[in-house]
Amino acid sequence: MVSIFPQTSTVNLKNVRLEIRALQPQLVEWRRQIHQKPELGFREKITAEFIAQKLQNWGIVHQTEIAQTGIVAIIKGEKPGNGKVLAIRADMDALPIQEQNQVPYCSQHDGVMHACGHDGHTAIALGTTYYLNQHRQDFSGTVKIIFQPAEEGPGGAKPMIAAGVLKNPDVDAIIGLHLWNNLPLGTVGVRPGALMAAVELFRCTIFGKGGHGAIPHQTVDSVVVAAQIVNALQTIVSRNVNPIDSAVVTVGELHAGTAVNVIADTASMGGTVRYFNPDLAGFFKERIQQIIAGICQSHGANYDLDYIHLYPPVINDLEIAALVRSVAEEVIETPIGIVPECQTMGGEDMSFFLQEVPGCYFFLGSANPEKKLDYPHHHPQFDFDETALPMGVEMFVRCLEKFFVE
Repeated sequence: MVSIFPQTSTVNLKNVRLEIRALQPQLVEWRRQIHQKPELGFREKITAEFIAQKLQNWGIVHQTEIAQTGIVAIIKGEKPGNGKVLAIRADMDALPIQEQNQVPYCSQHDGVMHACGHDGHTAIALGTTYYLNQHRQDFSGTVKIIFQPAEEGPGGAKPMIAAGVLKNPDVDAIIGLHLWNNLPLGTVGVRPGALMAAVELFRCTIFGKGGHGAIPHQTVDSVVVAAQIVNALQTIVSRNVNPIDSAVVTVGELHAGTAVNVIADTASMGGTVRYFNPDLAGFFKERIQQIIAGICQSHGANYDLDYIHLYPPVINDLEIAALVRSVAEEVIETPIGIVPECQTMGGEDMSFFLQEVPGCYFFLGSANPEKKLDYPHHHPQFDFDETALPMGVEMFVRCLEKFFVE
């Protein structure tokens, strides 16, 4: 496969307006302050206080403590002629990872790290908020900036929606971005339809009958049962799902036994399911349960299955995705530019917002191999090229300018 990474990291920012380019030092400072104080889902108190203080200093109407730590800021344009409402969403939580980067802004919280770019998302949203507040006279609609907790789990979008963040005033459309180290700096990944996969999790315990490893006929071997289940689960995608529909069933955990000559009473496993097609919702749970039940019955074992529907797939609206792409074509000037084939089996709870209102979630390339800023997401050495920050602000600002005109 041919790499899409360019030979040099030169990125043309001439299409980013001077006023936004001038925000770069401030964007970097905000991002690094947030990076140094990472917090897990629904615990983002320091981050929320940091955001709220900025909003208060700028005189922006906002509400705090939504779904515990979430914040919504509202900016009304002063230009006459448009009553539309556009929401911009940014997540702000970190991951339970010990950072290994040797940088001045390294995490100061042991075992917690911004390893997915959410610190950058928050900085971009703050920069967008600041710019819009300074230019209310240039747009006619209303912008809601949603600072969301707990994207990495257990999910903050759903409780924020339940708390009414898409109401009063009612949101007409929503956009969001993800800094993406799978794409080089100076690119945008945007496509209509499915961008990211549904996320479902399962945990299963097999109850057999333990005994001596040399006398297996007196036992029900939970390890043998579990091994057959793991193999059989791999037939779901290959034999039960239409080959046109991409899907994944992965068993990531398998635990059993305490000694080499003892047949274990129990075996436990856990895994994840991913798919793009919303019509498959519910299918995998039913099929996994059928397979586990059948194999357990054939061996005389019992089981306990816990299945969790975490996030639905991220489905972009055709019209809003076209708007974002048109903006990307104006902002991005590199040989690669727009990357439409950018789907990933990774998941995102932005999907819940997109189930409620039309919108688009897109990837903003942030990797720079020359600076060794290309470690994958969720890696303890993850970091990104901060040149992407003003590009993110420009993308958001142009999207809303175009949205309020069209």
